[in-house]
Amino acid sequence: MRQENEPSRKTHESKGPVGNRNIVWYLVIAGLGIVAVTMLLAQNAVLEISYYDFQRLIEASRRDETGELVEGTGYIDVRVELGEDKVRIDRYQNLRNLRNGTSTLTGKIDRIVNYQPVETVLDESLAAEAADSRTAVNQHQPGIAFRTYKPASDQEEYGLLEKLRAYHIEHSNEPGPSLWRAYIPLMLITGLFVLLFIIMMRRLSGAGSPMSFGRSRGRLYAQEDIGLSFDAVAGIDEAVEEVREVVDFLRSPEKYQKLGGRIPKGVLLVGPPGTGKTLLAKAIAGEAGVPYFSLSGSDFVEMFVGVGAARVRDMFQQAEAKAPCIIFIDELDALGKSRGGSMIGGHDEREQTLNALLVEMDGFESNTSVIVVAATNRPETLDQALLRPGRFDRTVLVDRPDIAGREHILKVHVKSVKLDASVDLHRVAAITPGFVGADLANLVNEAALLAARKEKSAVGMSEFNEAVERVTAGLEKKQRVMSDEEKHRVAYHEAGHALVACSLPNTDPVHKVSIIPRGIAALGYTMQRPEGDRFLMTQTELESRIQVLLGGTLAEELIFEDISTGAQNDLERATEIARSMVTDFGMSRLGRVNYRESNRSAFLASAAEDRPRSHSEKTAREIDEEIRRIVDEAIEKVRRILETRRKALEAMTQRLIEVESIDSEELGEIIEHHSPSPRIVPGTQAAPRPEPRPEIRPATAAEANQVDQRS
Repeated sequence: MRQENEPSRKTHESKGPVGNRNIVWYLVIAGLGIVAVTMLLAQNAVLEISYYDFQRLIEASRRDETGELVEGTGYIDVRVELGEDKVRIDRYQNLRNLRNGTSTLTGKIDRIVNYQPVETVLDESLAAEAADSRTAVNQHQPGIAFRTYKPASDQEEYGLLEKLRAYHIEHSNEPGPSLWRAYIPLMLITGLFVLLFIIMMRRLSGAGSPMSFGRSRGRLYAQEDIGLSFDAVAGIDEAVEEVREVVDFLRSPEKYQKLGGRIPKGVLLVGPPGTGKTLLAKAIAGEAGVPYFSLSGSDFVEMFVGVGAARVRDMFQQAEAKAPCIIFIDELDALGKSRGGSMIGGHDEREQTLNALLVEMDGFESNTSVIVVAATNRPETLDQALLRPGRFDRTVLVDRPDIAGREHILKVHVKSVKLDASVDLHRVAAITPGFVGADLANLVNEAALLAARKEKSAVGMSEFNEAVERVTAGLEKKQRVMSDEEKHRVAYHEAGHALVACSLPNTDPVHKVSIIPRGIAALGYTMQRPEGDRFLMTQTELESRIQVLLGGTLAEELIFEDISTGAQNDLERATEIARSMVTDFGMSRLGRVNYRESNRSAFLASAAEDRPRSHSEKTAREIDEEIRRIVDEAIEKVRRILETRRKALEAMTQRLIEVESIDSEELGEIIEHHSPSPRIVPGTQAAPRPEPRPEIRPATAAEANQVDQRS
């Protein structure tokens, strides 16, 4: 019951606006980084020279009033060691644009860089010659900015300035630092930390983060993200018709409002697992064309009290902002269990969350444009305040599909599967009673995988039959090695099941008998397939089921005069049927009375919570005796069937040992050829049931006196 090409889930957290905002933040961070790097590089681009070399350069640059050099050459050479065999000679000349700062002296010079081996640079004169040589490798760098630090002594600084004036070297005082220049680095660093803090808090407050425990975890699906309609929901036509009014209201609410009507505020979908409750809710939103919030009941329940209630309120606030819309809560029983059911005390967090949900659905400020659709397979555990009209006004049963519904579901799932011409979907639907939509989807997939494994060009009917066996009985274990004695015992065991099933007229037809191990613990299996969907079972049919289950162990007893542990599951199932006949269905000598009080789930087979028994020890003993009587009578009937048709039992066993599996046609031929009598009608060979004896009680004193007077 799924759509052929189900669209990928896209939440409301789309990549559009959020992605654009992230790009803007990334650009801002990149710009700040570029500015910081540029400022750092600009500072590193300034040449730093020592104060000693700066004084030498001043002495070499002494000029008169006309600007001509008085003494010196106008340059100095600075030797820089680059290694053991190479040096660099830097020539500084043409000192100009000298500015006196607070702690530094800056200006511009021309630099000539010359690289020479160590042996060619012996002293300063040779260095000068090397720098003047045309054959040397020189790098001329005009207009290099330089910086040197002034002496810490004020007197020495005063002497330096006097020397500059005396040598007629132009200089000026650098203006004081501006506020922008002083505070821009601090502002950039502060802004960067603030930006990182904002980004971190946004990430912490996002969905799934530890700081978002009070926000709803519901995911919003837009109309174009759903892409489902009622055409994709097959096999549950009655449930679809029930929810069409919800769709019609969301499309045109004025149609109902002008007549004074109102749409149900809540729709509760109940049914077994896999029947398509979630798919139906998505189809409602897809047909109505409204936003669709999806979340699970467990998303509201947390360890801390009050968190779930906050999430409920946040969920409805988001829904009201998108109204009209649908809120789908899956597994509602995790949130809406009945309050006060425990003897110790309630779960405070869950109860507060449930109270918040009750208020939001039908409180002082309830929004009629927000429809809550919930799904559960445990409706008997829900709180009555949640199920009352005004909250969940309508309960829609999404039950297991019948044979026509299964055929429609198969048609939906085989649209993308290449089928052989021999495939009859009606026949496949007939051999899969009790299957839900999820089971049928798995069945089609298993058949396709089997066909691909056999390198077939299309999926045939044989693959569907084998897929049914794989789904119901499990995977074949042909590699399991059994001894000949165990193999014979298993063959007689399964032949006993099949022979009893074929001997009784009110049993399901036997489809296949096999001694190939399947599943976890099955060493063999007898597969029976009903001819149609059944909703009621008679007492005779239940007794026949018990007899079929006992056929295996009694066949072992007849042949080997001993029994094995292989009948453990058969005995368990037979005893449970007999117990249900006595305690649940009133099919015993104890009368039409129900003796078992239990809170059984209508949709989960294992969800039975037995309550303390309300009958006496004597009644419990009578129940056990009735169960024993039913099983013993079934054993006697089965023993007579096997003794009468022993030749058929041995022939069937021999054939099973030879081929390991027998289909229904071959099984019928073996039984017909080796059986001296037709099917056994229940009750014709059984001994008459003893009539219940009247209860004998002692006579009272008044009755004894009356007898004496008459005598």
